Amino acid sequence: MKNPLLSIVIPAFNEEENVCNTAAVVQKVMTDANIPYEMIFVSDGSKDGTFSKVLELAQKDHRIRGLEFSRNFGKESAIFAGLSAIRGGCAVVMDCDLQHPPKAIVEMYRRWQQGYEIVEGVKNTRGNESVFHKIFAKGFYKLMTAMTGLDMENSSDFKLLSANVVQVLLDMPERKTFFRAMSFWVGFNSCQIRYDVADRAFGTTKWSFFKLARYAVSNMVSFSTKPLTFVSYMGGLSMLAGFVVAVQTFVRWASGKSLEGFTTVILLLLLLGGGILMGLGIIGGYISAIYQEVKQRPRYVVRLDTDKLLKQGNYHD
Repeated sequence: MKNPLLSIVIPAFNEEENVCNTAAVVQKVMTDANIPYEMIFVSDGSKDGTFSKVLELAQKDHRIRGLEFSRNFGKESAIFAGLSAIRGGCAVVMDCDLQHPPKAIVEMYRRWQQGYEIVEGVKNTRGNESVFHKIFAKGFYKLMTAMTGLDMENSSDFKLLSANVVQVLLDMPERKTFFRAMSFWVGFNSCQIRYDVADRAFGTTKWSFFKLARYAVSNMVSFSTKPLTFVSYMGGLSMLAGFVVAVQTFVRWASGKSLEGFTTVILLLLLLGGGILMGLGIIGGYISAIYQEVKQRPRYVVRLDTDKLLKQGNYHD
């Protein structure tokens, strides 16, 4: 018989304003739907009172738990820390700002009861994002779809996984993780539900363009080797271009019409030099990823745990 408990994993970074409201909204939705649940907030090295708010809630409601990282390790690490702490037969990952609508969790849970092991949340709309942000996100997911061979259009971290799938993900040894792609890659019986991205209840997004760009590059390196193939193609095209220029130069020399000046040489040097540096940058990204993996450091370090604090009677950070 399935364990009916639903574990809701909520990564949070400087979300002091949202924690209590998110907990209240989720609690009402789950209670109205008669779904047994627990909430696991993971404070990703927050500098505000995020974890203190979680601890206050945990004191009042045993269904609410929380972890606090020793520093900011990133959303991917927060997701996996939350998944490693679940007690339910299935788990949902959602954002703390309620842009992932809690009401959609009810439909996800019903699909899990029907036998699906992965229920993927797919965006109908992207909410009130800037035009530039929407274009960047759309371009990134098209590129990731091409790189990985997995359909990641409108993908998000908002999804339900059975405890069996969660364990498979936790058993994967890599340190640099890409949750959205990994949950696609493992397979299993899956389905999709569609949702509209809601407006943030409080506060502002913590994702700047540069953070998103770093996140995109990191995930691309961690989950696809096609950029390395691109380097090979680029080298082949450079050799072809060099061969064409060499033939042209020889023909003009043989006909007594040698190329004059340094313009052609300079252009070729700039083209080849730029290509070489780009290739070295791509290769360097993979070497950096390998370096991080071989050190075998943990994905995150937990500084505080509400369960331990409450058992010890220590209610203060």
